[in-house]
Amino acid sequence: MESIPFYLCRLFRICKRKIVFCCIEGTTGYSCNPKYIAEELLRTNQENKKNEEAFELVWLVNDMTHKFPAGIRVVHNTLWKRAYHLTTARVWIDNSRKQLEVRKRKGQLYIQTWHAKLGFKPTCLDRGESFSRIAYLVSKHDSEMIDYVLSNSKWYDDTLPTGMLYDGPVLRTGSPRCDILVKARNDTTYKAKLRARMMELSGMEWQTEKAAPVRFLMYAPTFRGGSQRTRREVEAGSSFSAFGRLMDSLKKKFGGEWIILLRLHPQLVAGRQGRADAGGKNVVDVSRVDDMYELLAGCDAFMTDYSSAAFDAAVMKIPVFLYCDDYRAYEAERGRLLWDLEKLPFPLALNEEELEDRILGFHEEEYRAGLQELFERVEMLEDGKAAERVAEFLGRIGRAD
Repeated sequence: MESIPFYLCRLFRICKRKIVFCCIEGTTGYSCNPKYIAEELLRTNQENKKNEEAFELVWLVNDMTHKFPAGIRVVHNTLWKRAYHLTTARVWIDNSRKQLEVRKRKGQLYIQTWHAKLGFKPTCLDRGESFSRIAYLVSKHDSEMIDYVLSNSKWYDDTLPTGMLYDGPVLRTGSPRCDILVKARNDTTYKAKLRARMMELSGMEWQTEKAAPVRFLMYAPTFRGGSQRTRREVEAGSSFSAFGRLMDSLKKKFGGEWIILLRLHPQLVAGRQGRADAGGKNVVDVSRVDDMYELLAGCDAFMTDYSSAAFDAAVMKIPVFLYCDDYRAYEAERGRLLWDLEKLPFPLALNEEELEDRILGFHEEEYRAGLQELFERVEMLEDGKAAERVAEFLGRIGRAD
């Protein structure tokens, strides 16, 4: 019955310059791959105002308090508004599955950016028996509507048939959200912006020894549970508590004063009141900042368990540590991971003692050589021009119309 609005809205014509964006079913704000595509289109819109080739950009979001730049029409993601705007748009851009009620009509283009490329966690058929019937139906329905999936590697292309139930065309553009990370490798202003932002969020100024720099590590654990039952039971996303020990280890190895940015998974943040109780003045909860990549671009190190953001952070060539104190249990619940964590260049720790050892024993040259071998093996493309490639593709589509 919920699909009826999509059929009724076909009374309205398709607007050939209209693009509708959405992130994680509207639950997050201006973020991820769709954000960086929108940023590039906003830039090209300024150039195209005179020749009437500018796109109309619409963003569906559940929480209307999220901030968006001028030039994007923000729409509350209700059923009827979603039906109207999706049914009348020439292009859809999303980073997660469309709902079962969504219906695509002839003449529309759906670009799926997804919210991970190289990743650890199995999805769709790769999950085996834990892939539920409802999840299969939603995934199949969405994949059958997709026209193009954005890719950053041959490895990702090869995972699509089982990992996404998709065997259609791909656009090897790279990941738009990683463009900022590529640029950050040679631009120190991102670190200055991050320090200013953290002072604003925490209300604190960090005092360091003379000439000792302030450094940042982002800790972004993924969620537990999430077995895709009808009702998801999402457990706490981090059992890690040794932040003081972590900061001491980082200081001994790399010098400086270290600040930990705690970034919980969006599914853990949804519905929470206030901020996580991270503990300690040098631990800042950044879970409610819309775009983690603006923060990550200023970081000096990254730590996670099974988040695909590990591969993204590695684009910056910063140290990436894996803290997986439930490695075997997680595989038993989620399904066998797509990578053998012990064979990746990221130092792996199964407990707090091992994490301290991995940090103190970190070898920069060996790590960078391992990253280079990994990127070459998967044939990865991340050169900071992904959003530009997508915008150029959309421009060609627009001119063809």
